Amino acid sequence: MQNSGMASLAMFYYDFREEEKKDLRGLLSSVLFQLCNQSYSYYSIISTFYSTCQDGARSPSNNELIRCFKELLNLRGQAPVYLIVDALDECPNTSLPSHRDQVLGLLEDLVNSKLPNLRICVTSRPETDIKPILETLTFRSVSLHDESGQKEDIEKYIKSIVNTDRRMRRWSSVHKQLVIDVLTDRADGM
Repeated sequence: MQNSGMASLAMFYYDFREEEKKDLRGLLSSVLFQLCNQSYSYYSIISTFYSTCQDGARSPSNNELIRCFKELLNLRGQAPVYLIVDALDECPNTSLPSHRDQVLGLLEDLVNSKLPNLRICVTSRPETDIKPILETLTFRSVSLHDESGQKEDIEKYIKSIVNTDRRMRRWSSVHKQLVIDVLTDRADGM
């Protein structure tokens, strides 16, 4: 659908190991950049936005980035925008307000805005601060966390690595099974 112009797609994966993938600014910057390349109308809005920031000499605030994103989403006559936010649980939850709180606030605002062209998919572990907020926002929820098939797939993957890795193949069957059992249990469905 994206290749034919029938939809726009923006994906963002939170990764605690990458500094630019830890906060709301990283999400918004990435999404705006991705959408800019998918529609001339989006490009025009982002180009104007860039100009208001003295052609990149001034870094925009999070609120300015949000306003620009909403301007794109409110454009009439545009194809649906699919926004995928993956691994939200990897977004840090350590400061006040936390980066995660800010992202959850944006998602809540976007859902409550009822933008007709926006489709949102969020993936996350069922963290105690994330689960209650997403539950109130979801139209449809799919939990893979406690599915037996998920655990079986993880166990099969770990077994295949333990049994094919050159160094691990030499281990005793007792040690191999211990590694498989511990890693499967600690994977916690992920």
